[in-house]
Amino acid sequence: MKALTHTTNDPATKNDPILIKKKELAKRLSVSPHTIDAWVQRREIPCIKVTPRLYLYEVEAVMDAIRKKYGTNAA
Repeated sequence: MKALTHTTNDPATKNDPILIKKKELAKRLSVSPHTIDAWVQRREIPCIKVTPRLYLYEVEAVMDAIRKKYGTNAA
C-alpha cells in the first residue's frame, strides 16, 4: 500500500510569519488590549502598521521581545 503525502503549493505554508490582530495577541498573552497598546507605545514589542487603525503582530517576534525583556519563556 502506498503512503499518501499531502503537498501544497500555498506559499503561506512555507515558514511565513504568523500575523495576528491586537485582540488575539492580548488573548494569547492573557493581557488586555490596552497593555498591548502600552507595550507598542514604549516600543517593547514590534508591530506592523497596516493602516492608522490596524496594527498586526508577528507572534514569534513578539514572543522573542517578551523573552528578551522579561527573561522568561512566555506562552
